Amino acid sequence: MRSQTLPMLLFLLVSAAPAAETKAPRVINFKEPPHSYLEWKPKDRFAELQEKARKGELKLDTTNDKAFLTSLLEALNIPVSSQILVFSASSLQSEIINPRNPRALYFNEDTYLGWVPGGLVEIIAADPEMGPMFYVFDRLRPGGPVPNVTRSTKCMNCHAGNATRRLPGLIAESLLVSRAGSSLETYRRDVQGHQIPLEDRFGGWHLTGQHNLLHNHANVMGIPNAGKNQIVPVEPGQYSDLGLHLLPTSDILPNLVNEHQMGFENRLVYAIYTVRQLKSENKGLLDTAAKAEIEERAQEIARYTVFADEAKFPAKGMVGDPAYVRDFLRDRKVSKAGLSLKDLDLKTRMFKHRCSYMLYTDTWKAAPKELKERVYYHMALYLRDQPDAQHAHLAPAERVAIRGILKDTMTDLPSWWR
Repeated sequence: MRSQTLPMLLFLLVSAAPAAETKAPRVINFKEPPHSYLEWKPKDRFAELQEKARKGELKLDTTNDKAFLTSLLEALNIPVSSQILVFSASSLQSEIINPRNPRALYFNEDTYLGWVPGGLVEIIAADPEMGPMFYVFDRLRPGGPVPNVTRSTKCMNCHAGNATRRLPGLIAESLLVSRAGSSLETYRRDVQGHQIPLEDRFGGWHLTGQHNLLHNHANVMGIPNAGKNQIVPVEPGQYSDLGLHLLPTSDILPNLVNEHQMGFENRLVYAIYTVRQLKSENKGLLDTAAKAEIEERAQEIARYTVFADEAKFPAKGMVGDPAYVRDFLRDRKVSKAGLSLKDLDLKTRMFKHRCSYMLYTDTWKAAPKELKERVYYHMALYLRDQPDAQHAHLAPAERVAIRGILKDTMTDLPSWWR
């Protein structure tokens, strides 16, 4: 930003917009025009991989499940070290997921892979314009051809419900589960993101590593007893064979990163669909009411992007798995000063420079300019030299560092940032 104050024109644009009323979120039919999600030809990372396979440019190892999984992760540029394990009966394969057979999840910034021993490989890949696309492989026949892949619509039963504001999205729950993996109690549902208190997360998940959380719901299950649920431990490998997985770990750091990404992706996708819907309803134009609605979405995304509501860390901080730290940082984009949005803190918060690296994703790059301009404006309110009390959670040096990183690594900043 050229100065401590923002251009008066932008101030007037915001001031002229009426205050948004508190109302229920807009419900968008993503299956109908102007979205037509089911007819959309995906342009996500996995769709590109399928095209390479069709042309014979890609070979996957089908020797066995682990070989196939490893080669697929490599082809998708997903680190094995991102593995997290969940034993609640979720996904299309709920009948085989439980404390005796946890499901493994792997991910990078735009693609998520799930696999459970004895089951199928599932993929969620972020299309830049339509958000998450869902794919399921047929069962692998060891030594045979690469299994067929179908684009799944059954996933919408959960992945396009209240948790994602009725649009295709990413979900995670925190539950007390039974021996069978079914839910006995719910600690958190229908919300995603780094703002969720750490003590409310991880129910039905394995958690390993030096997380220093004194109270959490990880690594336990419930056994109904005399009308109450008796809490018993389910340590990784206690009931399951971790040798069936690529790693024996479900480290705290990939768990945190996954949660942050889900919150960002879902908020952004909802905003993208909202802008497309509004432009369709207004025949390409945006009236005052439409601009006010976009403004609300932009404020939400900006606040999330700068971690304004990040959950409190344990007093002793955390230590991430060195292998995942290395893999997570391998593509860090650095400023002229050598700083990056991916630089980890893990003492009092996730990142040293609290501005999301998800701004580098294709989904953000392809987002409507009407939305991005307003998100950048509201981000700037947090990054000014002298922010007001509402936007003042970042320390002065941190604001300077973030501005420098964005200027040196982003290509679509408004001209008034320069």
